[in-house]
Amino acid sequence: MPAETGLRDHGTVVRREEGGAAGDVPPILLLHGLMGRGRTWRRQIPWLRRYGRVFTVDAAFHTGTGGVDLDDLAADEIATERFVADIAETLVWIDSGPAVLIGHSMGGLHAFCTASAYPELVSAIVVEDMAPDFRGRTTAEWSEVFAHWPARLESAEHAATVFGPVAGRYFHDAFDDGAMHGDLAVWQAIADEWGARSFWDEWAAAAVPSLLIEAGNGVTPPGQMARMAEMHENATHLVVEGAGHLVHDDRPETYRGAVEAFLSATLP
Repeated sequence: MPAETGLRDHGTVVRREEGGAAGDVPPILLLHGLMGRGRTWRRQIPWLRRYGRVFTVDAAFHTGTGGVDLDDLAADEIATERFVADIAETLVWIDSGPAVLIGHSMGGLHAFCTASAYPELVSAIVVEDMAPDFRGRTTAEWSEVFAHWPARLESAEHAATVFGPVAGRYFHDAFDDGAMHGDLAVWQAIADEWGARSFWDEWAAAAVPSLLIEAGNGVTPPGQMARMAEMHENATHLVVEGAGHLVHDDRPETYRGAVEAFLSATLP
């Protein structure tokens, strides 16, 4: 089991995963996607420990079943900058030198925005199926989808029936004993920001070694992750054909091979 070691400030929970490499090794911070949780990385943590001391976070508004009303939140409380500030605070608390940030979807956005805003805290990033510009897209159809979500997931099998085998495992890992670990309206509002602004400037300023993993059947606008790689000579772009948005669980061997090769080439 992971050891929970702090920070609860602003709703963020950080965990130091047990085990891991000894000696002077970098911290590796795993950043989950929207509606995820730190424990959705549990299948990747064992092999990542070879490369550093692994930490996971539950991002704000993803920390448990306590109620949060969207009407009570100011816009800046769910803005990307708020999550980036939480990550920076976490890295300062870890206090072990620049970290590798490995992010899926929302976590990938937060990874490169943190590298942009706090370059002294980040040594390298992995961005999984996330791009800088979703303008023009909305989450309006999500309301209809959410209306048909079950009140709770009774088992892993039930989750797989509702969401499919890969996404079902993701949500089963994230939920609290079958109950949702956050508020759907808040999650939708977090994603709505991405449809209203561009993060190309943040990506341009994220001048650290980067691995960009794009799902062949993912959610990123066509061509954007390739353009991201073209903008930085130290960025590598990999398209995993046939993979869905959750590449790390849908094509785990391909994902692991790419990340291990990147870390081996990047870390001292």
